[in-house]
Amino acid sequence: MDPYGFFISQLFWLIFLFLLIFPMLKAQTLEWSRERLIRAIEEKRKSRVITMIHRQETRSLLGFFMMRFITIEDSEQVLRAIRLTPKDMPIDFIIHTPGGLALAATQIAKALADHEAQVRVIVPHYAMSGGTLIALAADEIIMDKHAVLGPVDPQLGQEPAASLVKIKDLKDANEIDDATWVKIDVSEKALNQMRENVKSLLLQKGYSEDVAEKVAQELALGKYTHDYPITVEKAKELGLRVSTDVPEEVYALMDLYPQPSGPQSVQYIPVPYQRPGNSANHPVK
Repeated sequence: MDPYGFFISQLFWLIFLFLLIFPMLKAQTLEWSRERLIRAIEEKRKSRVITMIHRQETRSLLGFFMMRFITIEDSEQVLRAIRLTPKDMPIDFIIHTPGGLALAATQIAKALADHEAQVRVIVPHYAMSGGTLIALAADEIIMDKHAVLGPVDPQLGQEPAASLVKIKDLKDANEIDDATWVKIDVSEKALNQMRENVKSLLLQKGYSEDVAEKVAQELALGKYTHDYPITVEKAKELGLRVSTDVPEEVYALMDLYPQPSGPQSVQYIPVPYQRPGNSANHPVK
C-alpha cells in the first residue's frame, strides 16, 4: 500500500473520530460544570435547586433546528424532582422560558404550590406565558431588575383565545360559521379555566382575595398582547411578592447554557475599560 495514501486514510479517520467525540465530551464537561454550580447553590441556600432553562433561539442538531418550550416531559421531570425533595426543604426553581404547553405548566405550578416548605422562583431574564404561571406558584418571585414575566392568557394554536371570543361581538351570529363558533366556545372555556387556575394558585400561596382576583383578571383574560412584558415594577403594582435579590451564582449558571455556535450579534469585553494615567487601575499586561 502507498504509505502516503495510508497516512491520509488514517488522518481522515482520526479527524472523523475527533469531530464525532469532541462535541460529546464538550457537552459532558458542560453538564458537570452545571451540576457542580447547582450543588454549590444548594449548599449555600440550604435548598433543592431545580432548573428549567429553555433557549428561545434555535439550536443546530445534525443540520436541523429546534426550539425549546415547556413540554410534558419537562413536567414529568420537575414533578419527580419535587417528589424527591424533603417536605421541609425549600425549593429554588430557576426558570428561563418563553412558555409552552399549558397542561405541563399547570402541573408544575400546582406541584410547587403544594410543596410544604418555602418555594422561590428565580427569573434571571424572562419567564413568559406558562413560565409566569409557574412563577405565580411561588412564595416569593426573585427577578433580575430588568427581567420580565408575561400574560398567561390561553392561545388556541397561533390565535389568542380572548380575540376569538370577541368575534361574536363584532359580527352577526348568522355570519359566523360553525367552526368559528366551536373556537369561540373553546376559547371562553379556556379563559375561564386559566382565570380560575391563577386565582386558585394565588389564594393557596396566601394572597388576599382582592389581589388574586386582580392578577387573574390582568394576566389571564387577554387584556394585553401575549408578549407584553410584566416588569418588576408592574408585578409589584399587581400585588405580587417580588424581590430583585438574584444570587450571583444564578448568573454564572446561565453562562453555562451557551447560545448556539456561530456569529454573535452582541459582543462586549467583560473587564471594564480603565482610563490611562492611573497606574493602580491599569490592567495587567
